[in-house]
Amino acid sequence: MKHIEIDDDLYRYIAGQTQYIGESASQILRRLLLGEQTNQDNLDTPAPAPAQSNVSVPKAVPTAAVAQNSAEQPTLNALIKHTNPGQHTSAVKRFLLLLGILHQFHGNAFAKVLQLKGRNRVYFATDKDTLLKTGSSTNPKQIPESVYWVITNNNTSKKLTMLTQVMSLLGHNDEEISQISEILNPQGE
Repeated sequence: MKHIEIDDDLYRYIAGQTQYIGESASQILRRLLLGEQTNQDNLDTPAPAPAQSNVSVPKAVPTAAVAQNSAEQPTLNALIKHTNPGQHTSAVKRFLLLLGILHQFHGNAFAKVLQLKGRNRVYFATDKDTLLKTGSSTNPKQIPESVYWVITNNNTSKKLTMLTQVMSLLGHNDEEISQISEILNPQGE
């Protein structure tokens, strides 16, 4: 196994080229550099395994844009690619965009997030005032394109915990949670 070091901007570019959940960094680079075709349909018969790198790519980001005229619900991957939360340097902005994506993906089921609370704080509400009443420094922000508000005055680790709880509550598996978590916290802080 060979290991390579890459700059953060190159890492984000590679991550943004993922086409399906489960596509490895090596498969992405083979496709981009060598023109080899790999797709989700070929997962049962993968190409010969290339040398592995230590590049960890969040696999939840596809290259296909959200279909604008499609009657089908877009996939979580397509929503992530369309919104591209990983491009933002602010953890708060990435957090809000990821929550907005989950809201768009789950629709009315997203209301389950109102159940999530801390010992002394409410994390989610349908209005800003509810969150302001639960603490002196909650810094509530509205989740994009939703009626929901979330507290944002916490560190990235707490935001990651909240995002994990949301995804678990909405029925996502560990792999999907890990992939989304990598977008929120790419340096693993």
